Amino acid sequence: MNNIKVTLVAQFQPEHKVIILPILQTEELSVELAQIAETFGVDALLLQTDFKADLKEIHSFYSTGNQKIILLGLGKKANSSEIIRAFRTLIHQQKSKLPNEITIDARKLPETWIEFIVNGSILGTYDLRLYKTDEKASIPLLGNDGVLNILAESENAQTLVEKGKAIAETQMQVFDLMNAPANKKSPHTLAKWAVASGEKYNYSVKVLEKQQLNSQKLNALLAVGQGSEHAPMLIIMEYRSPKAKQTVGLVGKGVTFDTGGISIKSSTNMHLMKSDMGGAAAVFGAIELAAKLELPVHLVGIVPACENAVDGKSFKPSDVINSYSGKTIEIIDTDAEGRLILADGLSYLTRNFKVDTIIDLATLTGSCVATLGYHAAGMFTNNDELADTLTEAANQTGERLWRLPLWDVYKEDILSDIADVRNYSGKPMAGAISAAKFLEVFTDNHQNWAHLDIAGTAFGDTDFAPQRAGTAFGVRLLVDFLSKI
Repeated sequence: MNNIKVTLVAQFQPEHKVIILPILQTEELSVELAQIAETFGVDALLLQTDFKADLKEIHSFYSTGNQKIILLGLGKKANSSEIIRAFRTLIHQQKSKLPNEITIDARKLPETWIEFIVNGSILGTYDLRLYKTDEKASIPLLGNDGVLNILAESENAQTLVEKGKAIAETQMQVFDLMNAPANKKSPHTLAKWAVASGEKYNYSVKVLEKQQLNSQKLNALLAVGQGSEHAPMLIIMEYRSPKAKQTVGLVGKGVTFDTGGISIKSSTNMHLMKSDMGGAAAVFGAIELAAKLELPVHLVGIVPACENAVDGKSFKPSDVINSYSGKTIEIIDTDAEGRLILADGLSYLTRNFKVDTIIDLATLTGSCVATLGYHAAGMFTNNDELADTLTEAANQTGERLWRLPLWDVYKEDILSDIADVRNYSGKPMAGAISAAKFLEVFTDNHQNWAHLDIAGTAFGDTDFAPQRAGTAFGVRLLVDFLSKI
């Protein structure tokens, strides 16, 4: 965790040696650049020639007072995600060159953007080198006296600063969870994180370990985890605001590493399967932030956590397993394991808590990646109002969702000859839809449920990690959704 202090300032000071000016690409750009040139004593024509304010464009110069001025382009119509990314990119690229104190002028931008400026700037300081042993270069901005000044005139500026910082700090913890390799991350690691967060932010956490899973018959979760030396766990988190009017249940897939089991994956990209707990990470982030930001909601988070390993004890294709719901499941493919643990998680939620809304998140299918690529997650729900609210939140945060069908005609894909359902259709098409239809079976016909398949969006960020890294996708989306309701 970095130590950057974020402060509000009313005007530029002589000691502000680095000033960042975010610039929108408007018709008045030429006039604005001329004013900047006059203020800082540089040639206006050169500035107007060299800087066009394209999104993430960076241009720097020195003033006559030896201040370093950095112009950051925000394009014509940047959304919140693009603003965050622009500031994150700037700080990520420049942090080794920046002094311990920088100042960002937010006076000409919409008030709400202060949150995104702070969020992106702090995210830009994230260090992915979790296990490198070489000595890290000294970065003054990350030192104990690191200061980020925000020049703003808004009455709500302090609240927005605090929110942007709070979200960024939780997102970076989620980054660490997502980026940790399999030998550094087990179901116990996830449970330990949740317990520590709950103690710090005053929400309750209960962990069901193997003996309790057996006694309560969470058999689908147990089956997926039975081939691993790391015992599966069910992590139950609950935050209750005294102002809550609705209860929301979140369920996140927590497979800490997925080999595919007996239906083993190709070795080409198997190392990326350390990210198969992206749904759990989103739930962790959302419930911690609900508590930190004191959102007026009653929130229940369920994370079934396990490792899908290859062993003589592993569950096998053709097995018929039981589940917490009482329904039997025929195993066609052990690499379709996420929906099995979510089945137990969803059933546990509906049968132990009375919730108004259920949202599950999972890095579930390659089919969803083939459909939407790395730019959007698939959304499945039969509730139009819930779909609209989630879409509105997604559009606000830039964590895109695209609604896919959940028609009953797809039920045929999960019919089994010998069990209540089967976990995989075996067909090379509609894989994300059949997975959603499988999950629907375990919602106890809840009328306000949505499934988000985040397989293509939870792990990427090649701008900041050439070999891909955790994105914390879903955290801001869920916080915005919880705020809306």
